[in-house]
Amino acid sequence: MITSGLAAASCVSYARYIEPTLLSVTRKTIELPRLPASLDGLVVAQLTDIHYRPGEQDGLIEKAVNVVNAEQPDLIALTGDYVTDSRDVFTPLMHSLSGLQARHGIYAVMGNHDGWQGSPAYYQKGFRGAGIELLKNQGTCLSIKGEKLFVMGTDSVWSGSVDAPACYRGHKDETVLALVHEPDVFDVLSSEFPVDLQLSGHTHGGQCQVPLVGYAPVRVKYGRNYLYGHYRKEDSNIFVSRGMGTVDANVRFACAPEVALLTLKAPKS
Repeated sequence: MITSGLAAASCVSYARYIEPTLLSVTRKTIELPRLPASLDGLVVAQLTDIHYRPGEQDGLIEKAVNVVNAEQPDLIALTGDYVTDSRDVFTPLMHSLSGLQARHGIYAVMGNHDGWQGSPAYYQKGFRGAGIELLKNQGTCLSIKGEKLFVMGTDSVWSGSVDAPACYRGHKDETVLALVHEPDVFDVLSSEFPVDLQLSGHTHGGQCQVPLVGYAPVRVKYGRNYLYGHYRKEDSNIFVSRGMGTVDANVRFACAPEVALLTLKAPKS
C-alpha cells in the first residue's frame, strides 16, 4: 500500500510540476491530393492553446519560438486559446510571440476562451503589433513559388459564429489551408467546401491520457470526434495539435505540450 501510494504521489507530482514544462516537437508529413508539385515540401508550424500563465510558461514559450524559427517554416499557424480567464495576459504573450518568423506569414484565429474574454477587435491590435494576421471568417490567397495557396480562418464556433461562405470569399480553385480552433467543425466544413488541410487545437489531446493506450478520459465540446493527430476523410485532412497550455488543473500526463511541424507533400505523379 505504501509503495502504491508513493507511486501515485509521484505521478501526480510529475503531471503537475514536470510534464507541463516539457516541450515536445512533432514532425509529420501530410500528403494533400490537390497540392501543386512546386509546393511539395512546404513547412507549416502550428502553435495552439497556449492559455498563457505569466511566470509559469515563459521558458516554454521561449523554447517554442526558438524551435519554430530554427525550422525556418514557410507559414506559422496559431489556432486559438491564447488566454484563459483574463485577456490582460494577451499583451505580454504577444511580446513573446513577436519573435516568430516565417517566409510567407503568420496567421491566427480565435479560440473559444479568447472570445469569452474579449472582442476580435481587441486581439487584432495585439496581433498586428506582433506581425501576425488574424483571420476571422476570412481568407487570403498567397503566391508561393508561382502557385496559389488559400489560407482561411474561421471564428470560434463556441464563443463566436462561423461564417463559412465568408471564409471562402475570393477562393477559386486553390489548395485550402483552413485554420479552425475547434476540430469537430471539420465534419461540416469539409462536406460543403474544399478543405485540403484543417489545423485545429482545442482538445489539448485530452490533456491527460492513459500511457501507451492513448485513451483520454475527458473530451471537450466540439472536440469529441478528433482528439489528437492526423485524420483523413476522402481528399480532406485534419491535424489536431495537443497544444501548449492547460485549463482547469495545470496538469498534463502522457500528453506533453507540443509544437507541430507539418511538411506538406504533393501526390506522386
